Amino acid sequence: MKNFGLIIDGKKIFTDKTFDVRNPATGEIFAQCPSAELAHLDQAVAAAQQAFVSWSQVADAERKAKIHALADLLEQHTPELMELLTRESGKPLGGYQGIGSGMELGGSVAWTRVTAELSLACELIQDDADARIEVHRKPLGVVGSIPPWNWPLMIAIWHIIPALRTGNTVVVKPSSLTPLATLRFVELANQILPAGVLNIVTAPSGIGSAMAKHPGIAKMVFTGSTPTGKSIMQNGAFNLKRCTLELGGNDAGIVLPDVDPKAIAPKLFAVGFHNSGQTCACLKRLYVHTDIYEEICNELTTLAQQAKQGNGLEEGVEFGPVQNADQLALVAELVDDARKGGGSILCGGERPAGPGYFYPLTLVADISDGVRLVDEEQFGPVLPIIRYTDVDDAIRRANASPFGLGGSIWSQDVAKATALASRLECGTAWVNDHASVQPNAPFGGVKESGYGVEFGHYGLEEYTSIQTVKIVKG
Repeated sequence: MKNFGLIIDGKKIFTDKTFDVRNPATGEIFAQCPSAELAHLDQAVAAAQQAFVSWSQVADAERKAKIHALADLLEQHTPELMELLTRESGKPLGGYQGIGSGMELGGSVAWTRVTAELSLACELIQDDADARIEVHRKPLGVVGSIPPWNWPLMIAIWHIIPALRTGNTVVVKPSSLTPLATLRFVELANQILPAGVLNIVTAPSGIGSAMAKHPGIAKMVFTGSTPTGKSIMQNGAFNLKRCTLELGGNDAGIVLPDVDPKAIAPKLFAVGFHNSGQTCACLKRLYVHTDIYEEICNELTTLAQQAKQGNGLEEGVEFGPVQNADQLALVAELVDDARKGGGSILCGGERPAGPGYFYPLTLVADISDGVRLVDEEQFGPVLPIIRYTDVDDAIRRANASPFGLGGSIWSQDVAKATALASRLECGTAWVNDHASVQPNAPFGGVKESGYGVEFGHYGLEEYTSIQTVKIVKG
């Protein structure tokens, strides 16, 4: 086993206590992770505060160069990091349509490089005989980052890189279920960054809430469940922390009757099941017009039955396990509830025998709103298919949710689909696509799906405060 340690103030620190990290494909412990105490968090925040004094004053070109150097490190260590990701998260090395650990590393590199090139220029408000007024963007201080277990390294990159780009320093606490790739990245990054600029603490519990309450942390960035996001906001109110929260989603897709079922089914399948459905912005509720309902169900069933599920380290595997036992239990519970409620299980629906946290790709038809599988976020390899007859009613049902992360309209009539997409109550609306994000376009939720946005210059601004400078002349 590799000897993992915390990274605080540029130093590798080993702890008296450790916790287990399991491979979800086997259920077996394959690594030990350092378990930080609250004193370690205090040390990490103090180191980040001290480093902020100089890092916030580093020339823009130098910060940009260091961030590109971090992208170089990610590329150089891609095989090592891919294997860690697959062992701890369960996602395949390759995956269906290339969505696996390789894509996670590729996305991490892409986001790092694009963010390195972003900048927030001074804005000139007034410049006349009386005064010159400038608006500057200033870094906040120490940023606390808590990424989730489903895309652990890539989402850590989404948090860390814009914070560093804008002159902040960072303390990151990865999920205790998937800490290893992020630990290794931070260890590598400290070869490039000054001591204290990027620190990492890991623990099975307690550290996250302490970060939200910590007076030395100026901003929290969190990706995960809505209840935890609300808790972070409450705890952060102690010192009026800034927050960026990307929370739960129960994304609806609406398929209009003019589509070709055979042509569109592979696309719907991909956006509903990539990473075994364990993506915040996955398609999680599929509304299909009655005229093509049976055809869509049949096409999706064929695709699901042909998919190869297994240990992500094995060649040709397209879908891995559910990441952890608790999530597996929830997925099975929601499917059982749907079955009792009259839903038709088109495929899957029963946990296979054998090791690991596997659940088969499952499609549930003859189901509607009011059933838990439709109303709640399943976050697993299960897709409910809901029949509708009137598109206005489908829009109403799609919007009748406390969540509002993403949504989509599928049609050959792009103009009509775009008009309908604008009526969806969500942070991102796709037309003939779903769940695709990119580093130069803002992404975030409305309602209980989030607070603030990430990516592009909109996301970069969230790591800064505004300082107005008025220079009186004469």
